[in-house]
Amino acid sequence: MPHTVTLIPGDGIGPDITEAVVRVVEATGADIQWDRRAAGVAAIEQHTTPLPQETIDAIRSTRVALKGPLTTPVGVGFRSINVALRKEFDLYANVRPAKTIVPGGRYEDVDIVLIRENTEGLYSGVEHYVGIGGDPRAAAESVMLVTRFGVERIIRYAMDYAVKNGRKKVTLAHKANILKYTQGLFLDVGREIAKEYEGRVEFEDRIIDATAMQLVMDPTRFDMIVCENMFGDILSDEIAGLVGGLGLAPGANIGKDAAIFEAVHGSAPDIAGKGIANPAALLLAAVLMLEHLEMRGEAGRIKRALESAIREKDTLTPDLGGTGTTDTFADALIRRL
Repeated sequence: MPHTVTLIPGDGIGPDITEAVVRVVEATGADIQWDRRAAGVAAIEQHTTPLPQETIDAIRSTRVALKGPLTTPVGVGFRSINVALRKEFDLYANVRPAKTIVPGGRYEDVDIVLIRENTEGLYSGVEHYVGIGGDPRAAAESVMLVTRFGVERIIRYAMDYAVKNGRKKVTLAHKANILKYTQGLFLDVGREIAKEYEGRVEFEDRIIDATAMQLVMDPTRFDMIVCENMFGDILSDEIAGLVGGLGLAPGANIGKDAAIFEAVHGSAPDIAGKGIANPAALLLAAVLMLEHLEMRGEAGRIKRALESAIREKDTLTPDLGGTGTTDTFADALIRRL
């Protein structure tokens, strides 16, 4: 039976790069049936909401989605459509791999997977104003929410990921030296769970600011990193920068009952419709999706084709230094398949 995957093209450059990725995935012979659904600005005209209920229901049914970039409308609907999806399906683990593909950069051998807790921390959205005197917005307060349950499942996910994928070391990045309760709990629980994996996965912890510095000094010292929500958001973009930027950065959002795979870059409205957008990030997200569906052969073929095309500078898009289009880049990958 084919795997049914909810496909959300998104908006801006989303439809262009999504169609290119679909062509490449289908060229591998992967047995996938696409269930196309709308979200973002593209959904408002037809559904009057950026996140239609039928899209949510489709993801709940298929349990797997591939999502192009979404624009969150100003003043309408959700604070963030991506955050709304993560909360709706309790997608607690954000997986952000960064591996050197483009040769000749500052670093040649970066291969890091960052695991970010996706539902708690400062990004849980628990915040409010505090009125003082006649000023109702005299102060603002945000709550960094950290639960033992949330920490246990993200640390265990990171350690299990390391075992399953042959990773050797997990670094827990934290700020427990200052945030002794919230980050202290994150660190304490991490150390407790790491003991269960002794002999299989090396474990260490580093302060978050030192981690950020060491990443740009020598990223090869890191194998996997696990951290809370906001720290993970910042570090994941940093490690993307080590390998060429967000145009080569895929992301996976994993929960118990659903998984959504995405390009983490924006919708780039300035180049929408011009046919020059780079589909590599969404294609790498599709690779993560195929691996999730146990289609590792198809995933490996796409990765090798992408690495070959980039190494040989075959019809690359302008952001990668070429003069090709979205479609000619996809054609170059398909020839290699």
